[in-house]
Amino acid sequence: MSETFESPLPATVDELWERRADLSPDDGEARGVIVGAVDMLDTGKARVAFIDHSTGEVVVDERAKRAILLSFRVLGMVRSQVGDFHHNDRIPLKTSLEGVRVVPGAIARWGSYLASGVVLMPSFTNIGAYVDSGTMVDTWATVGSCAQIGRNVHLSGGVGIGGVLEPPNAVPVVVEDEALIGSRSMIVEGARVGKGAVVGAGTILTSSMPVIDVETGEQLSRGHIPDWCVAVGGTRAKEFPGGTFGLPCVLVLKRLQAGQRHDKAELNDVLRQHGLNA
Repeated sequence: MSETFESPLPATVDELWERRADLSPDDGEARGVIVGAVDMLDTGKARVAFIDHSTGEVVVDERAKRAILLSFRVLGMVRSQVGDFHHNDRIPLKTSLEGVRVVPGAIARWGSYLASGVVLMPSFTNIGAYVDSGTMVDTWATVGSCAQIGRNVHLSGGVGIGGVLEPPNAVPVVVEDEALIGSRSMIVEGARVGKGAVVGAGTILTSSMPVIDVETGEQLSRGHIPDWCVAVGGTRAKEFPGGTFGLPCVLVLKRLQAGQRHDKAELNDVLRQHGLNA
């Protein structure tokens, strides 16, 4: 955890973590502490990670991750049923859905936070995830464990936002406010999408993948798409002893004006200018 960050979760979680090998569902006192901690994640009173706007860095609450991991030790298997669907799991479904539109077929687990104004099409949101107001999680999209999704984000159909629980200090995937993630894209391994960025369909972004500006050839980062830009998946040539091969990367095609809304026709024109299908 950051030296200046103090987790809102009780320090008892850290004490339980140190003796986690001895815990079981029979330990009622430990279960009470952990359930209370995950309830705070479920209601948004705590979160696994956030951006420190003074530094631009992602701060991880390791205690929050520990509470989630401990929940698998102190909660027993419980059978449940929703209509004709039968479940047998340690983690129940989320029930705090005030102001959230949940279309039949959408699943959100307890311990995920969904702000008022979120729309869930048939999709999956895992424990520890944080989805802020005005965001659309479209059909068959997945928001992985502990992923942090900002306001007014659109996760298009089939998008995969990766999850991470271990180690507790690992940075989760972060998608910042106003971003648009195109269909079937995969954002995984603690990668980050900047504010207002548009990510083209089918793009894969990992924490180690180069992000390159096509206008200058400059490598901007690894695993971090900048704010207010249009980015797509691509390849770059690299020499090996066995020949020249194309390695995957992400290409920044255009910079957008800060605050510029996503105009579909305009974005299609940007893609066509670079010989890509809209």
